[in-house]
Parts: sequence; C-alpha cells; structure tokens
Amino acid sequence: MNFLEKLLKLCAMVQTLKAFLCKLGIILRFWKIKTKTLRNKNTKKIVEKVGKKANFSYFCTQFLLKSSLEIYLAFNKKINMKFTVSSSLLQKLLSSINGVISSNPVVPILENYLFNLDKDKLIVSASDLQISMITQMDVVSTDTGSIAVPSKMLLDTLKVLPEQPITIEMDMESFTINIKSENGQYTLAGENAEDFPKIPVASKGKHASFHAKALSDAISNTLFAASNDELRPSMNGVFLKMTETNTTFVSTDGNRLVRYRRVDVASKEEISMIIPKKALTLLKAALPNDETEVKAEFSKSNIFFNFGNTQMICRLIDERFPDYENAIPAENPNKMIISRSELLGSLKRIGLYANKTTNLVRFKITSNGLIASAEDIDYSSAASETLSCQYEGEDIEIGFNAKYLAEMLGNMNCKEISVEMSAPNRAGLIFPVEKDENVDTLMLLMPVMLSSYVS
Repeated sequence: MNFLEKLLKLCAMVQTLKAFLCKLGIILRFWKIKTKTLRNKNTKKIVEKVGKKANFSYFCTQFLLKSSLEIYLAFNKKINMKFTVSSSLLQKLLSSINGVISSNPVVPILENYLFNLDKDKLIVSASDLQISMITQMDVVSTDTGSIAVPSKMLLDTLKVLPEQPITIEMDMESFTINIKSENGQYTLAGENAEDFPKIPVASKGKHASFHAKALSDAISNTLFAASNDELRPSMNGVFLKMTETNTTFVSTDGNRLVRYRRVDVASKEEISMIIPKKALTLLKAALPNDETEVKAEFSKSNIFFNFGNTQMICRLIDERFPDYENAIPAENPNKMIISRSELLGSLKRIGLYANKTTNLVRFKITSNGLIASAEDIDYSSAASETLSCQYEGEDIEIGFNAKYLAEMLGNMNCKEISVEMSAPNRAGLIFPVEKDENVDTLMLLMPVMLSSYVS
C-alpha cells in the first residue's frame, strides 16, 4: 500500500469518526447540533475507545471533544449568568451610587447600572459622563459577565421587598433580567453592557490621601457657599489647593465666601483644582464617618477618589477660580463676640418678617449689645430683638442677608463666634471662637446696603 492509499484510508477513517461524533452530538456549535448527550460519561468513553484506532484520528477526536466542551460551557455560562444576594444589602449598595444617575441623561443607557459579575464579586457602576461611581460587594455565583440594568425599576423593586435572599438571572442574548424572591418573580429589560460609556482609569500622577472624617468636614464647611449660577462655572464647585504645609478648600457665590484650611493634610507637590458641587455632594454622602483613608489621584481633567469598596471619578471644572484672597479685608477694628446658637435662633425668627427679595436684617451694634431688626413695608410687618454680646470698636449699623447668614451659622460647630467689621459697606468676617489646632475657618459675608447709606 503506497503512501497515497494510506493517506486516503486515514482520511476516510477520520470522516467516519467525524460522522459518528456528529450523530452523538459532541461537535457543538460548529455544526449547530444539540449537545445534551455530551454530558454522558459512557459516550465519552466510546469516543475515546474508537479514536485509539489511529493516532491521528485519536488526537483529532480529543481536540474536537475538548474544544466542543469549552465552547459548550462558555456558551451556557454566557446565557445563564446569575447570582444570589441579600435584597437589603443590594439595595444599600445601589442607593450609595444612585445619586450619580441623572433624571434626563444625555445618553439613554446612562439610566442604567452597569453590572460586572466576576464569580463571587459583583461590581456596580453608575455614570452621567461627568461623574462616575463604582462599588462592589460579595455575592453567591460562579459566573462572569456584564449587563446594563434599569436603575429606577430595580431600586424601586428592592425598596419594597422584605429582607430575603434573591436570585438574579440574566439572559445575555436577549438581555432579559429575571429577579426571583421567595414568593415572586420580576422581569426587567436590560441592555448590552458594551453600549455603556467607558469610565476613565487613573494613571500614575499626582496623588494625596485624606482621613474620611476630615474630608467630610471640609466638604460640609464649604459646599453650601458654592454657586448654582451656570453663567459662572468657576464658582460651581469648591476650589482645592494643596501645598507642603496645608490644604485649603474655598467656595463662593459672589455674596459669601468660605475658606477652610487644614494643616494636618498636605502634599509634596502643589496641587490646585475646582471640584464640581454635585461630585462633592455625592462624595460626602458616601464617605464613612471615621478615620478611613481616602486616596486621591489627580490628572489634568479628572480626580479619582478611592476608599473602602467605593471609587469616584469626577471631571474637574476647567476654569480659573476668582482671586479670593484680595476679597478678604485686612483691617477690621470692630469686633463682636456672640453666642452662635442665640444669633441663629434670632435670625430664624426675625427673618420671617424681612423683605422676601432682599432678606435684609439690620444689625445695630453698640457696647450695650446687639439690636437685630427686620421689616417688610409691603406687608406692614416688622420685628426686632436685643441680644447680649461682647463688642469692641465704634458703634456701627450694618445690614446682612438673613438667609445667607443663618446658613453660614448653621454650618459652624462652635458655641461662640467672632464677627469682625470695618464699615457698613465692607464685608464682615466670621470666625469660630473655639478653634481646632489643625483647622482654620474663615467666612465672609457681603453686606446689604441700608437705605440710609444709599447715595
């Protein structure tokens, strides 16, 4: 038998084996035949026994068998991705990042959470293109895959479910999501994860670290004074500047300004940026109230916060922050020390009688005390109160916006405050009397011109 005859015979044997395997349903997706019999161990033994008749056929059979098994398992894993988790824990996880999702997103798929399942780890992402948050939790699963899940429908469902283990199954062909509880089943329509925008990844660059509580305090003390005016984007966030000696947070809306400085947080490299108001609001809500380390990395256009199981990526405001230092008056000879809570309570009461447009409250300050008054001529209403205080300087009569001043006092955490002034038409400065050795807080409020000073 010559070489050609041997080769033809061997090919015939391979073709025979191929036909035999096809009938048994082992070659899976290549010939589009169902493969349930593949799981039968006896079938596999038969295939291996027949394959040993020729070395070439044997290795072909083993290769086809192994490849078919891998394709079968991969395909079924893709179709039947599922995991089991506590309903309340999943609700808590989703609620922590739900604020990122806009009610009217630029891209419709941003109404969804992005679920990335990596066996026993579920990673959930949410984004509005400007801000992205990523968090994760442990689940019971052996599958991997990704899918976009409707945020509102899923979160609303979890809110009304009692605490119980639930199983979430996802069909990766139709993107159908099936939630199974103890006595119910709920079906959602998901979307292809590949359509979800890519989230920026931190690159090695400038970095810093904060304690969660210190960062939360800094945000609380400054965020309220940031502007909501879209025509002044440089004021729509908090200015952060880090040096070798301290870190300064500054916010302003043009009528008031807050400078919050910490000497216990510093950076080897000088860093400055403007972080958007929405991002800091979400970050504050997610931060734990303890000494957890918060790592921050900075690029030219983004800032990356990383703490616990949570990440936040935020696009920075590409504007120049106002020169706030020149707005702070240097000479303020008139100084008043007063109880913060008493002045705040008085402002809340008197503010009810102030003009609804200006919210003007008039302060008449002498060595005998403070007389705070307000009136609304349009409604013939007026109110005044006398408060005790310590005062050094010339008698002064100055007007402030009651709403702004009350908000500033409400965000301070001290018993007494010091109010420093120079003239009725110059800004007033507010400091806490009791000071933390690591914190320096300054608040500035522009006056409202009184009628007696208008030329």
